[in-house]
Amino acid sequence: MTDEPLLLRALRLAPTPRPPIWLMRQAGRYMAEYRAVRERVSFLELCRRPRLCAQVMADAVGRLDVDAAIIFSDILPILIPLGFDLDYLPGDGPVIRNPLRSGDDPARIPAAVDSDRMSFVFETVAETRRVIPREKAVIGFAGAPFTLASYAVEGGSSRLFTRTKTLMRTAPELWSLFMDRLADAVAESLSGQIASGADAVQIFDSWAGALAPDEYRMFVAPHTERLLARLKGKAPVIYFCAGNPALLPEAARLSADCLGIDWRISIQEACRVVGPKFAVQGNLDPTVLLTDKKTIRAEAARILDAVGRRPGFIFNLGHGVLKETPVENAVELVRAVKEFAVSAS
Repeated sequence: MTDEPLLLRALRLAPTPRPPIWLMRQAGRYMAEYRAVRERVSFLELCRRPRLCAQVMADAVGRLDVDAAIIFSDILPILIPLGFDLDYLPGDGPVIRNPLRSGDDPARIPAAVDSDRMSFVFETVAETRRVIPREKAVIGFAGAPFTLASYAVEGGSSRLFTRTKTLMRTAPELWSLFMDRLADAVAESLSGQIASGADAVQIFDSWAGALAPDEYRMFVAPHTERLLARLKGKAPVIYFCAGNPALLPEAARLSADCLGIDWRISIQEACRVVGPKFAVQGNLDPTVLLTDKKTIRAEAARILDAVGRRPGFIFNLGHGVLKETPVENAVELVRAVKEFAVSAS
């Protein structure tokens, strides 16, 4: 299957001539083309216009020459059909105007999500697959149950997650119900994305790092595994749990195909912790892209040296591209990874 996208070969731990590379948030505010689009439309409106989303991503993939296109979308619109009033405020980010509270009636949470209300995401996948070359993989994505729950409970972004942690401890039945409903809704969304042409999917657990391992094991892992079980056999799944390396052994107990690694742990140690059964993705600190070409090349080489010839390695950042990043630095990283891998082979 030599015509198979490089990313998919790595995800199934097959030999690859070099590690595939793509970047989280590879289409975003650091690119002039994206800023020009955002001058015309709001973020939520952009997410609901599949052709425009596909064009934004196609521009980024063409400019960077990465090996995969992750669809342009957002993790939070799935909360809307679950009854949450979502808005994006300039300078403040996402806001939930009717957050979940401990005294709420569980009947507030729908038993199922109407997939028709997420059809724009499926159309974005199909349109992205249409405009992206076949040798490059298309990745669908969604938020993990805990990360979605934290937005819905806090009412937006948070640093301490006090309301979320209080709810999961003081109203465990409501928490468990909500997490299961989120797991099922995300499974429905990702299944629809796969059916629409996504070659693989990534689950973002961006806020799970706020938890201790025992909290994660008790309040999060069973619901994340419920989601993963519903996706088994449909497409490879990347699970990205950010913010706390102590959670990596817990993530390695889940049934994902690949684990995303952030920069807070060395890639060598991460590979040791997760063992050989997972593909591994990561983990350059995004701030490296704010430096210079020499530093970028040296840091890329350091990670690639540490990984060696381990099968199933995918080069990525340890989080998304920062808005201050010069585009030419992102281009240089991709070039460096490809050149280093070729020279090392």
